[in-house]
Amino acid sequence: MHFEISRKDLLAPLKMITGVVEQRQTLPILANTLVCVKDNILHLTATDAEVEIVCHLPLESGELDTENEGETTIPARKLFDICKSLPDSVSIQVNTEENQTIVKAGKSKFKLQTLPATDFPSSPQIEKQAEFSISQHYLKNLLYKTSFCIATNDVRYYLTGLLLEIGEGKISLVGTDGHRMAVSQHDFDSEQVAKVIIPRKAVLELSKLLTDSENEVSVTVDDNHIRFELNDKLVMTSKLIDGNFPDWQTVVPSQVDKMVIAETTLLKHSLSRASILSNEKYKGVRLQLSPNLLTLSAKNAYQEEAEEVVEVEYTGDELEIGFNGAYILDALNVISTKMVQLAFSDSNSSCLITEEDNEESRFIVMPMRL
Repeated sequence: MHFEISRKDLLAPLKMITGVVEQRQTLPILANTLVCVKDNILHLTATDAEVEIVCHLPLESGELDTENEGETTIPARKLFDICKSLPDSVSIQVNTEENQTIVKAGKSKFKLQTLPATDFPSSPQIEKQAEFSISQHYLKNLLYKTSFCIATNDVRYYLTGLLLEIGEGKISLVGTDGHRMAVSQHDFDSEQVAKVIIPRKAVLELSKLLTDSENEVSVTVDDNHIRFELNDKLVMTSKLIDGNFPDWQTVVPSQVDKMVIAETTLLKHSLSRASILSNEKYKGVRLQLSPNLLTLSAKNAYQEEAEEVVEVEYTGDELEIGFNGAYILDALNVISTKMVQLAFSDSNSSCLITEEDNEESRFIVMPMRL
């Protein structure tokens, strides 16, 4: 097998697929990318046995014939690092008898060990149960506003993924780690019904692949997998988490009578400064509400204290409540409007954070004792 391709054309796809390759693999073959040349198309595939990304690259028709077709697996990160450092077009030649790949560019030459393509995991077959399309821009925004709430390590494995739910004219994405929750919805005209949990790694890799364009991504779902076809050259497939996601609608506060409207940037900077002197582990910050004023205070075990006073729109009763400041900051960081709204019911209830005049995105933070 032999082919030539420009470094620029090869580098971007290699960067996309190597994102799923783990540094430490239980199976050596999973550290490699499957390289296949057929019908003047270069196919690159990488997987960690949970998430798979496939890229298709057209080759110049005059560059190869059927004798140069074939497939093998090449160390993914080494190949990417080599191509990243090369200045010219890349020539890749595979010697199947010696299990070696030769990468050439200009006066540079590299020999890499290969593993048989027959050992590489086959792509999962999806028995189509639900299929829909959505703008890449909208999907990327939905992921951006919810993925930060996904639990990283939790015995409740269903919290280590993002809920995707379609029904009642909306598409909803929900992430929670048990202490906070992010919900982002968008009107969705589809007769399809789906409710699946996408693993955290798949969510993060998909976020990197999506663009801000109005081009649509085609999504196919069955009981065990979800597939995203971003275009005719890029496909990502992931296993789903088998579990029952919490009933998120019961968590969203419905009876809140204390409403605070603040300037998003001002509140974010004030909270960030106050958090500097909070407890390093729990990041506790006290919020004190009085007419048109929000006082943020924090202290730590060294008897150090911080206080920030923010002018807000508030006319309700005085209230004092504690939160993990980092959780509120995370929510404020994905707020896109100039003003933000914080809603409370009492000193023991969660805080509901929403954008100004927009309830499609909601962020809930549980209180904490200080």
